[in-house]
Amino acid sequence: MKRLFSLLLALLLFVNLASAQQDPKAGKILNAMSQKYKTMKAFKANFSQTLENPSAKVKETMNGDILVSGNKYRLGVSGQEIINDGKLMWTYLKDANEVTITETDAEAEAMSPSKIFDMYKKGHKYAYAGTETIDGVKHDVIELAPEDRSNPIFKVRLFINQKDKTLKSWQMFRNNGNRYTYTIKNFQANPTLASDAFTFNKAKYKGVSVVDLR
Repeated sequence: MKRLFSLLLALLLFVNLASAQQDPKAGKILNAMSQKYKTMKAFKANFSQTLENPSAKVKETMNGDILVSGNKYRLGVSGQEIINDGKLMWTYLKDANEVTITETDAEAEAMSPSKIFDMYKKGHKYAYAGTETIDGVKHDVIELAPEDRSNPIFKVRLFINQKDKTLKSWQMFRNNGNRYTYTIKNFQANPTLASDAFTFNKAKYKGVSVVDLR
C-alpha cells in the first residue's frame, strides 16, 4: 500500500533536468494551486488511476476515492481502506476482513495527501509546458522532475485548470517504462465531516480481525 501512496503522492517532479533555474511562470501557477487547496478545511474526490506500459502492452485502470483534512486522510482503492488521523494508521483489507493498526511514521507523514500541493517547493525543478484542453476546459501544463537523479520517477506532468487553479489530472513517468495517469472526478471542497471520518470504527465492520502493531 505504501507503493500506492508513493504513486498518488508522486505528483510533483520535472522534465528539463539541465536547467538550473526554476521557471517563474510555472512557479506562479503552482503557488496559486497550492494556495487554492490550503484555503480548504477539507476536500473529497473520486479518482481514476491508469497504468500504461506500451512495450509490455499493459493498460489497467482502477478507481478510488479520497477524503482529506490537514494531515488526516481516508483513502479507498482496490478493496482497501487506508485511514490516518495524524497519529495512527488503519489499513483495512476488505477480502480478508482484517485491519492492521500502526503508528504514523515519518514516511507515512511524508506521503500524506495534504502535502502533495507543496512538494514542488523543495527538491524539484519545474517548467511551464504549454496548455491543453480537457473536456472543453483549458489547463496549464507544468512538468516537474526530482533534483535527485536516482529517483525512479523522472517526470510528472500536471494539468491545472486555468480558471479555478484546481488540479485536474497528472501523469507520472517511471524509468521502468510505466506511466501512471491520475484523473480527479467529482471534487468537493469543504464537505461535512462525520465525527469518525478519520478513525476506524470497528462497529461498522462486523467480525473484523484486528492486528495491532503499535
